[in-house]
Amino acid sequence: MSQFNFKSYHVRSMNASTEEEKARINQELKEVYASLSSEEQAIFNAELQTFLIKELGAIQSMVQAAKDEEV
Repeated sequence: MSQFNFKSYHVRSMNASTEEEKARINQELKEVYASLSSEEQAIFNAELQTFLIKELGAIQSMVQAAKDEEV
């Protein structure tokens, strides 16, 4: 079970209307990280890496599907 909800930050950032809002969301996530113990930071890093890999896979899948439709 994931300890950190990266999806909520991701969705908020995607829906941000300005670069300043995106920067505030990013700063919020950095502050969460800074507040963690070294053990929790290790978990955070591992979970973030897993989240990013899954998101990249989903994006690649959508791109491939779009390419397949073009053919």
